[in-house]
Amino acid sequence: MDTVIVTGASRGLGRFCAERLHEKGYRVIGLGRGADGAAPFEMRTADVTDAASVASALDDVRRDASVYALINSAGIASMNLVVTTPPETVRRIIETNLLGTIFCCQQVAPALMRRGEGRIINFSTLGVPLGLKGEAVYVASKAGVEGFSRAFAREMSAHGVTVNTIAPGPIDTALIAKVPKEKIDAVVDRQIIQRQASPSDVWNIVSTLLAPESNMITGETIHVGGA
Repeated sequence: MDTVIVTGASRGLGRFCAERLHEKGYRVIGLGRGADGAAPFEMRTADVTDAASVASALDDVRRDASVYALINSAGIASMNLVVTTPPETVRRIIETNLLGTIFCCQQVAPALMRRGEGRIINFSTLGVPLGLKGEAVYVASKAGVEGFSRAFAREMSAHGVTVNTIAPGPIDTALIAKVPKEKIDAVVDRQIIQRQASPSDVWNIVSTLLAPESNMITGETIHVGGA
């Protein structure tokens, strides 16, 4: 049974993908700071901003040949103008979204390299190409994820591992629960497809990238809704 590791699996898009993977017959290891209700898959507690915490949570997978994929869904956002964003918020966003992605890739990559195949899927946002006002710090963290993923794809290609990024617009999860509707509508109006994506829309891309037939797709950023 192939193993897929999903960060941010306690809630939101990460939880949705982890549950679909479990239904498909994968062994799912979810990472999160806490769980919103009992999960049908294995959950482990980890803080992705802390490299030691990630290493401890995933110590047993570094040599596990069953590990097939890593999905980095853990992320946070804060809609503030740059000049009104507290330094601690800036640091927390960068550490969670960018460093968290890197730390988890560092821990899982050895297992995928040993296996000689695998998938890494990271998450960005349509805010990067759209340059959304009030999301500059969030956009910076996700632009970093995109750049990291493109370069990391080159490092992993010789080992049969693909690295891609999915960049959705607003999705109805806890990440945007406190964002006023008019701001969400303003973003959706700038997408090519002017409707709010659902978790199922994103899952469709995740499942496609996981497929063995997708072994020639790497270093790409897929925009959900179109930029």
